[in-house]
Amino acid sequence: MAMTEGAILKVGNGSKDLPSMSVAGSKAFVGDTFVNPGGAEICSGFFELFRSEPLIYEYTYDETKFVVEGEFVLTDMATGQVVHAAQGDVLFFPKGTTVKFETPGHAIGFYAGHRSFAP
Repeated sequence: MAMTEGAILKVGNGSKDLPSMSVAGSKAFVGDTFVNPGGAEICSGFFELFRSEPLIYEYTYDETKFVVEGEFVLTDMATGQVVHAAQGDVLFFPKGTTVKFETPGHAIGFYAGHRSFAP
């Protein structure tokens, strides 16, 4: 829950108890922390993935992601490019990109996307 007494917004433990993406076979969870705060066309939150069936996701908006924990294995479905992203890495997904997300164990990423809607 967002807490504020002024202009700065804060959410404690934003990566805990994320809701499931409800994709059959994929253990993927996502939760927006801030959804268009103050009318801004930006959302941010956490994405968590466990070793499971891959998650295929099409970006209909631009997004950047910071790997907080673990490792993501990402495949650009259009080109076949494979990227291994580990803790501390920063990624950018342009609008129109379809990505296959996998992990050898467990990974958490923090994202910020240019969108004015919830996924």
